[in-house]
Amino acid sequence: MTNAKDTVRQFLLQVRSGLHPDRAGHFMADRVRAHQVVSEAPVVVERTPQQYTEHVQEMIDAYGPFTLTVDELIAEGDRVYARWTQNGRHVGLVDRHPPTGAQVTAMTSAVYRVEDGLIVEYWIQIDRQGITAQLQQAVTEH
Repeated sequence: MTNAKDTVRQFLLQVRSGLHPDRAGHFMADRVRAHQVVSEAPVVVERTPQQYTEHVQEMIDAYGPFTLTVDELIAEGDRVYARWTQNGRHVGLVDRHPPTGAQVTAMTSAVYRVEDGLIVEYWIQIDRQGITAQLQQAVTEH
């Protein structure tokens, strides 16, 4: 049986990375509570593995094939904290910003809760302001 830390590591490296988004069902329960942690408007959604696969495809459409580097993984019990850096190119429409081809870096962290080897819940924070600043700069430079 895979431990929680290994489940999250493989989920990030295989699915979130965009390399094999269709493998989401290997790491996620049938329904996952996803807490989108944003200070101005926190929201909780339920995602199926298929919806997560589509979400990763949307990232690929926006940023092309991107790289994901796991910067930190810390596990305690059924919880795993992950921090990663994602680098791609602005090749699709993102928040009404037309494609510029510029490199975009996203810093992200999340806490995943794992039961029976599958992710059942997570809390994710993305440096959205940093992404917006990069997109605005890219648009003004083109």
